[in-house]
Amino acid sequence: MAYKQYVLVCSGTACESSKSRDLIQALNNELGKAGLANDVQVVKTGCFGFCEKGPIVKVLPEETFYVQVKPADAAEIVAEHMVKGRPVSRLLYDPAQSKANAKLEDIDFYQKQVRIVLRNCGVIDPDSIDEYIARDGYVALEKVLFEMTPDEVINELKKSGLRGRGGAGFPTWRKWQFTKDVASDEKFVMCNADEGDPGAYMDRSTLEGDPHSVLEAMMIAGYTVGSTKGVIYIRAEYPLAIDRLNTAIAKAKEYGLMGTNILGTKFSFDIEIRLGAGAFVCGEETALIASTEGGRGMPKPRPPFPAVKGLWDKPTVINNVETWASIPVILIRGGDWYAKIGTATSKGTKVFALTGKINNSGLIEVPMGTTLREIIYGIGGGIKGGKAFKAVQTGGPSGGLIPAQYLDTPIDYENLQKLGSIVGSGGMIVMDEDDCVVDITRFYLDFSVDESCGKCAPCRIGGRTLLNMLDKIATGGATLEDVSKMETLCTAMQRASLCGLGQTTPNPVLSVIRHFREELMEHIEHKHCPAGKCKSLVTFTIDAATCIGCTVCARRCPVSCISGERKAAHVIDQSKCIKCGACLDACKFGAVLKS
Repeated sequence: MAYKQYVLVCSGTACESSKSRDLIQALNNELGKAGLANDVQVVKTGCFGFCEKGPIVKVLPEETFYVQVKPADAAEIVAEHMVKGRPVSRLLYDPAQSKANAKLEDIDFYQKQVRIVLRNCGVIDPDSIDEYIARDGYVALEKVLFEMTPDEVINELKKSGLRGRGGAGFPTWRKWQFTKDVASDEKFVMCNADEGDPGAYMDRSTLEGDPHSVLEAMMIAGYTVGSTKGVIYIRAEYPLAIDRLNTAIAKAKEYGLMGTNILGTKFSFDIEIRLGAGAFVCGEETALIASTEGGRGMPKPRPPFPAVKGLWDKPTVINNVETWASIPVILIRGGDWYAKIGTATSKGTKVFALTGKINNSGLIEVPMGTTLREIIYGIGGGIKGGKAFKAVQTGGPSGGLIPAQYLDTPIDYENLQKLGSIVGSGGMIVMDEDDCVVDITRFYLDFSVDESCGKCAPCRIGGRTLLNMLDKIATGGATLEDVSKMETLCTAMQRASLCGLGQTTPNPVLSVIRHFREELMEHIEHKHCPAGKCKSLVTFTIDAATCIGCTVCARRCPVSCISGERKAAHVIDQSKCIKCGACLDACKFGAVLKS
């Protein structure tokens, strides 16, 4: 059926948590009441990326872009936009745009993005294989099966320069070549969807919005390396992604695009899903394999690498979701086309989860080589509340803190490594002047220590020792000698840890020592936390000249450490103060000072 209008509603996890399902139901109800059910179709889509402004609604063919839409807004949208033909101004991203041409591409958040991995997210219904096919879905698989040899597929990937997006940046073609060249009675193709970085949701959103792109790519890899079996390892905390993957697999089999003799050829391939329990270390390939086999998720020494001896000791190609989603487009448009995007050593685009103290948080995809400034101030809209930028953490807990003087650094594997950070899987957390680098680093260290499998001593003992040293700094018990000890320990962990988790755990610590030494010394030498985040180094006092003796602070204090007569200046007993800040929050006259 041909509809006059289409209403696309974001149905990713973030928007579903903001009642986008109820919004879809409300829109359908209102369209029914208005007699427009046969003229307007409401379509659930994957993530638009603009998570700060979700739930998102986009109306076609006008391309009107509505933000922060609630189920209660459905009646007004139908009555005004669908019936009267005029957009609801208050729901537009920019309310000043009262015309129906408030298009997605006119918004700063999208202008510098190049959506290759996310090409179908926010565009198609992820549960509809027909909509995926309508946008060149499975064209790459057809091309490979009927027009290309395995060597030609690998050569196209080589020309593209695609590197693994899971963190290490290993050339994708080379990994496939290793597995292809190994003689074996059985080989496997695996998708690493065990996304565990704090604040990261790139893989989850891709699977929720475009699951068929990953399935298609895995089958292409199977044909190329000589495998008939694929496994998607995904954490159980992603129920929506799992549900959409199961639907996609069932539909692909129904259409003859997966299973036995695909598209009438001699090539057969099946994919199954294995659920992980959410261990961060299982993002490492050998730990992922161990968990898939039913064992404890712990890494193994390499070599042999999984490409040669992986799942069930068979040759195994492992790529992450973002890498897989890039491949169908590369094979349709050509490796040379893809290689024109990005930098000399880092080709193509990269998806980032932009979060933290940023005005426009969300999921973005930009060409490699885009600067941090373009992302944070161009796409992200700058720092919330107009505050000063302090640092950006790239690569999650395995990355480093990058200060303001490097905002014009083009993002690629080599540049971030030089700054003591990594691209990683794509987490990008922005911090402002109110954040403390010691406090932030303690958070990341605590996460890494908690997620360590404990197999090797450098990670198990080294990580805990580093965290204890940071605790000493945060509580005023550290000396300058501790900084030197931390640097020595970090180097030892990088060299001796068994896997990437232990090798990269010191990155946040080293980046703070390198880029924020002055703030670190303020903690150690002056026992003072400039940002006021380290409680042991914070002091609350009352300005006698400003205090009017209202007694509110004394009444709010949970340990009764504030004394003073009504209408007279109050005093805080520092020996009893627990640094909770309740007095600061309670005072309306600015009499309570934090230093």
